[in-house]
Amino acid sequence: MYPSWILEEVKRSKAELRGSSASVTAGQLAAARLRTVCQDALCPNKGRCFGEGEATFLILGGVCTRRCRFCAVSRGKPAPPDPGEPERAGRLSAEWGLRYVVFTSPTRDDLPDGGAAHFAATLREIRKASGNRTVRTEPLIPDLGGDLKALDVILEAAPDVLGHNVETVPSLYPSVRTGSDYRRSLELIRTAALRRPGTLVKSGLMLGLGETEEEVERVLADLLDHGCHILTMGQYLAPSKAHLQASRYVRPEEFSAWQEKAERMGFRAALCGPLVRSSYRAETLYRKAAGL
Repeated sequence: MYPSWILEEVKRSKAELRGSSASVTAGQLAAARLRTVCQDALCPNKGRCFGEGEATFLILGGVCTRRCRFCAVSRGKPAPPDPGEPERAGRLSAEWGLRYVVFTSPTRDDLPDGGAAHFAATLREIRKASGNRTVRTEPLIPDLGGDLKALDVILEAAPDVLGHNVETVPSLYPSVRTGSDYRRSLELIRTAALRRPGTLVKSGLMLGLGETEEEVERVLADLLDHGCHILTMGQYLAPSKAHLQASRYVRPEEFSAWQEKAERMGFRAALCGPLVRSSYRAETLYRKAAGL
């Protein structure tokens, strides 16, 4: 049974999902043939965000080539990239009048560039569709198999924020992030910070998987040492009984303490809470980190 501080928030989000605004958002996404990580990853904030006309686009299909035990995204053999998807994402972003667009993808180890060209095309189409409006962009990318040339393709498309989540502490990678590598993720973050100083770099991790406080502190220090500017931390919630189960539920006051600690350590912006996810309040975090 989930603790009260999680149940209350999830109930509020579900109530908002039944509202007319959320229904309009879902309908427009379906008409545009666009997926969202809100739906595919069973995000607990979906109702709240849909009710406010917000969503995090999921490009490159809904099938992941890895088998992380925490994630609800489907696994298997994905379809080829849809060449019309970037333009549709740009068009819907313009229709919604978005000032800030976050999008992500499953890991696509089947593609030579890990999907980098598709990310870059989506960035360009969002900017093109915005016309004279200023739109900030935040791609949340997989590790691209460690291909730093593929990373350059995305960076050359000039995202405002480049997100890549380390997800958990290194000791839990074998049981939580199958096929991923902690040092590879850190190297991607470091390279992004060095090669495009004008882009803010963001990462996030989940608590409640069996990590120790000392391990979390070490991860935060590693992220700062590798040039990360923005941090998110949230509670891991198992998408189903078949997924990895949470070892504990971190209390809200603990998350508040982590947020204060992260800011003291030197992150330009941090957001930590039970239902915080990578894209939650993304524009607010960007504006704080950018000093706007």
